[in-house]
Amino acid sequence: MIFESHAHYDDEAFEEDRGSLLESLREHGIDRVVNVGASLESCRTTLELMEKYPFMYGAMGVHPSETGELNEDHFKWLSEQCCKDKVVAVGEIGLDYHWKEPEEKVQKYWFERQLLLARETGLPVIIHSRDAARDTLDMMQALHAGETGGVIHCFSYTKEIAKAYLDMDYYFGIGGVITFQNAKKLKEAVAYIPLEKILLETDSPYLAPEPNRGRRNSSLNLPYVARAIAELKGITYEEVVEVTEKNAQRLFRISE
Repeated sequence: MIFESHAHYDDEAFEEDRGSLLESLREHGIDRVVNVGASLESCRTTLELMEKYPFMYGAMGVHPSETGELNEDHFKWLSEQCCKDKVVAVGEIGLDYHWKEPEEKVQKYWFERQLLLARETGLPVIIHSRDAARDTLDMMQALHAGETGGVIHCFSYTKEIAKAYLDMDYYFGIGGVITFQNAKKLKEAVAYIPLEKILLETDSPYLAPEPNRGRRNSSLNLPYVARAIAELKGITYEEVVEVTEKNAQRLFRISE
């Protein structure tokens, strides 16, 4: 069965059919889902989804682009949620320099606080890094994030950056971009990364793979991702599904 390691089913894109879609996942071979918080509000909704659906787990964290909303009271609440059953990670957290707000020092402050929160709670991290490869890696190395463990979500950097994270024993979230014709750099990195360090993800509702690029994404598209990885590595689709499921279970400490 396929393990969906990163989705946002709290997103308004699923308002009309969220229930029917989620209830259909298992019959399509999707066994477990980690719904990932990106704001305080999405963390609240994630907690509700976790309670409603037995196959759904959650990550609690504030995306770098949303860190402007954080203060000490909010952070205290976030910390408390990380101790709840079925919360399996702190995330998604990191740095995003694609947009100018919030400013870099705000993003870095709350990235550090959330990395330390993961250490305190014993949870792995889900890392978002966009146009911030060097700063993300430098901060994680300085804060010994390798001791916490986690996954680089939607990995989009070079093979050289991949090696640095492999040295920290991190996993790599691979999604629909691997199917894009112009994703040469990512394909080189995925060919290099051991299958035992790869997780399947969609980032739903974003980044749908070919042939559904540009449409709303969902976990139902994960077979396209698994087939693309299998082709790159010269192995079977079944092996990709089996190994990535075990990888996710290991990282998020979820038993079979």
